[in-house]
Amino acid sequence: MLHHWVRASPSDFSGTLPQARSGHSAVNIGKSKVVVFGGLVDKRFLADITVFDIENRLWFRPDCSGSGSEGQVGPSPRAFHIAIAIDCHMFIFGGRSSGKRLGDFWVLDTDIWQWSELTSFGDLPSPRDFAAASAIGNRKIVMYGGWDGKKWLSDVFILDTISLEWTELSVSGAPPPPRCGHTVTMVEKRLLVYGGRGGGGPIMGDLWALKGLIEEENETPGWTQLKLPGQAPSPRCGHTVTSGGHYLLLFGGHGTGGWLSRYDVYHNDCVVLDRVSVQWKRLSINNEPPIARAYHSLTCIGSRYLLFGGFDGKATYGDLWWLVPEEDPIAKRLSSSPRNINQSKDVYIPYDRPPVQESEIKASGISELRKRLQIDVSSSTPKISVMEESEDTELLEVALQVIGSASTTEQAAQALREHWRKSTSRSITLKEISPLLRDYQRLITRHYLVNAGSSLQLGKSTFPESETYRFYRFYHIKNVSQLRMDDVVDLLAEYKQIP
Repeated sequence: MLHHWVRASPSDFSGTLPQARSGHSAVNIGKSKVVVFGGLVDKRFLADITVFDIENRLWFRPDCSGSGSEGQVGPSPRAFHIAIAIDCHMFIFGGRSSGKRLGDFWVLDTDIWQWSELTSFGDLPSPRDFAAASAIGNRKIVMYGGWDGKKWLSDVFILDTISLEWTELSVSGAPPPPRCGHTVTMVEKRLLVYGGRGGGGPIMGDLWALKGLIEEENETPGWTQLKLPGQAPSPRCGHTVTSGGHYLLLFGGHGTGGWLSRYDVYHNDCVVLDRVSVQWKRLSINNEPPIARAYHSLTCIGSRYLLFGGFDGKATYGDLWWLVPEEDPIAKRLSSSPRNINQSKDVYIPYDRPPVQESEIKASGISELRKRLQIDVSSSTPKISVMEESEDTELLEVALQVIGSASTTEQAAQALREHWRKSTSRSITLKEISPLLRDYQRLITRHYLVNAGSSLQLGKSTFPESETYRFYRFYHIKNVSQLRMDDVVDLLAEYKQIP
């Protein structure tokens, strides 16, 4: 089936979107909500909870209560932890905070938004990050591998979420090489392990199956390496594997390229493990995918997938993308004739998007302005309506998030403009696009129209004949939802050119 990537529009959601991050977790609580926890941005570890209410299309931040062993309300800030949902509970274990690996164990009751630190017993796993885990039915959790700060791990632990007892599984046969940054997924009665970074640093592309996790089956636990036919994904870590229908969808991740000298590669391809034909397939995508990334989240919501966050070696992302089948109403936002892309492309780091080419035409001031802004110039003075910065609440909210406090509205707006002029399109978050578009239109109006005098009659403009004018193609966009997927690149480039 053909699928499309569509950048999420502000009209898709209401509420407070999660801030940019990578190394976070995002779990489905039944079919009602997605809970995002923790992560890392600009060397700062996070401990916040942001929830997407699926039915109401609402993002919100619950006011959580709770108690830990040291009196804290919830888990300490962290990234690269495991998070597993069972019924209405989200279980959290381990992760990293600064240079420290964590081994604490928490549960969040999403019915009453209450954290509890759990005291477990049995074969307790060592503190670790970059482990991977999956639910076994609606009671147990299996965790495999990770990094404890000194060595890569290949141990398997099972947690009973009722008795809170950990059991280290004794597995016969040769185990997979130790690893971290891999994925694990329960499929029927088997745990599938894919990829990761191994001892000594190589990035792997192997697929393993672990049997013997279901007590009722009375199977002896054992590993088997699987070599499936089809177009297998390249070796990677920090990818996601999301279960949807009869297939598993693998997206993104971090790998390496080169022969004599190695370099980082970040992926944005979609590879499907078909559970019916038991082979790898490339998902048919009919347009450009999001920018390549790793340590993101990809959750399944009905027939749609929701991508959030990630890191590409340079930037941390806060963008939201839908991956939808072609008959989905969201897919209709795309151009009627999108550029066909049969296979997603890898993006290599260091990566710099080439500068946007803009045509610059020298011409008579007001006639050029009339053509470029499509203004119907008559003898009457046009009414120029511009929302003032003090009225633009979104602009001020984004400014405070980006720069912190400011003594005046004007200072906050100016600081945000400087931030945008130094930003790349890849670092612009979803919540910045709407105020960026309005400020773009505000600055154009003030510079080219207000500064030209109250009368814009042909021949009465104060623009010098020699001034160079640029093509501002987003001036008449009424709503940010009218922007297409790649328009942010051009919008930001044009914004930076406004005098």
